Parts: sequence; structure tokens; C-alpha cells
Amino acid sequence: MSKGLQQHHNVIQPLLTIMEKLRDPETGCPWDKQQTFATIVPFTLEEAYEVVDAIEQADFESLPDELGDLLFQVVFYCQLASEQGMFDFAVVVERICNKLTRRHPHVFPTHDAESPLADAQKVKQSWDAIKQTEREQKQQFSLLDDIPVALPALNRAIKIQKRVAKVGFDWPDLAPVVAKVHEEIDEVMEEAQHLTAQPEIYHERVVDEMGDLLFAVANMARHLGVEPEQALRQANQKFERRFRGVESFADKSGKPMNEHSLEELDTYWDQVKQQEKT
Repeated sequence: MSKGLQQHHNVIQPLLTIMEKLRDPETGCPWDKQQTFATIVPFTLEEAYEVVDAIEQADFESLPDELGDLLFQVVFYCQLASEQGMFDFAVVVERICNKLTRRHPHVFPTHDAESPLADAQKVKQSWDAIKQTEREQKQQFSLLDDIPVALPALNRAIKIQKRVAKVGFDWPDLAPVVAKVHEEIDEVMEEAQHLTAQPEIYHERVVDEMGDLLFAVANMARHLGVEPEQALRQANQKFERRFRGVESFADKSGKPMNEHSLEELDTYWDQVKQQEKT
């Protein structure tokens, strides 16, 4: 155990004690006592995204707070499980320690382990092989069985695509991937042209084709080595930054935003973009 880990070996105990008191049937917090596994899931997702946001904003002053909020979610689940006689925090720590040790035989060798792996690619191959063995031991019937349904859709699409690519179900280069994106765009537009006349029929068809298009775009991002969720977050941030600039130009004009024509707003948009280049 490293010096840092030794120093903080028992630092989790105060948090576990606080969590236990919050859930005390008699003296605990009324809100915390009402929570279940299902009700705190939205908070877990929110806290995870706040960690991501702090990292992307390089807000390392706030990052310990956000990581603490996320850790509290783990402790909360463990307290619920302990109350129901399922497991506790110690079991969670033991499971992840065992998993990390098992999946890194090049770092934690056993008597029958192979020689240390020389590069990251070999480590990745070893990791995948060990995970496949674990799936077989769990008697999973599909490569996709353990991909969480609750993942953000773009992230889940990438996980699905990466998983099936490992068994050869993937295009070998970018060209057919791009062609598939164009094909899906055409299929969306084919259904969309009927949408106004018969929305009750064609809306679901458009939804279905849009889903195929987004999946194809995610696949294109994967082939280009781009994480689509991250790319879309960056695009959202860029759009927000530029639109705030448009609002600033509109405010300086002395005319309310909703009284501007689209052409005027587009002109402001171009000015904002030009300012970013200078």
C-alpha cells in the first residue's frame, strides 16, 4: 500500500458514520430515511456529470467537492444494502480490489501469471480477454448483456459498437461508415416529407429513422477516435458561448431580441465567430 493510501486508510469511516446517522429510523433525516435505491439514481447521475463538468472546466478547486458528492452516492447505496442484509461498503471495496488485481496480472502477478506486458496495447488485449472469461463464468448469453441500459444513449451506442467490433462485426475503414450516415439521412428525409400531411403515421417512423441516423453518426465518431458525448458537450458549450454573444449584440442595438429578423441575428452570429478568430 502506498504512503498516501496508508495515510487515508481509515478516512472513510466518518462518512460511513454520518450516513448511518442520516438513516437512523428514530433520529435520522426525514428525507434520507425515505430514499430507496431507485429514488437516488437520478442524483447519482447528476453528481457524476458534475464531476465531469468540473474536470472539463478545469475547476480543480471544486473537484474535491464534486468527487465527495459522488462518493456519498456510493456510501448511500451501501447503507441501503446493509440495512437489507445484502452487502456493505467493505464488500464493495473488496470486490473492486479483487477485480483490479485480477485484471492486472502484469502488475499483480500470481504463480501462473505471464511475464509483464510491454505496452498499453497488450495490456488492453489482456484486459479484454480476462473480461471475456468473467462473462463466460457468469454465463452471459450475449456480448451485450452487461452494458447498462441506463447509460446516456450516445455512450451506450459506442459501448455496443466497440463490443461487437471485437468479434469482427465492424467495417474495416471509414468509407462505408460515412456512406451509412448519408443513407440514414436520406431515409429520415424520405419519411419526413410525409410528416406534415400525416403526422400520426409518420412521426414514429421519423423517430425510428432519426435513431438510426444518430447511431450511425456515433459509429462514425468511433471510427474517427472521437467520444460523441464529449464532442456534443463541447458543441453545446460553443453554441451557448456564441449565442450569448448574439444576445450581447442585440442588447447593444437597443432593439428587443424578438424584434430582430433571422438575417440580423445571423449577422450577429457571424460577428461573434469572427471575434473568436481574432
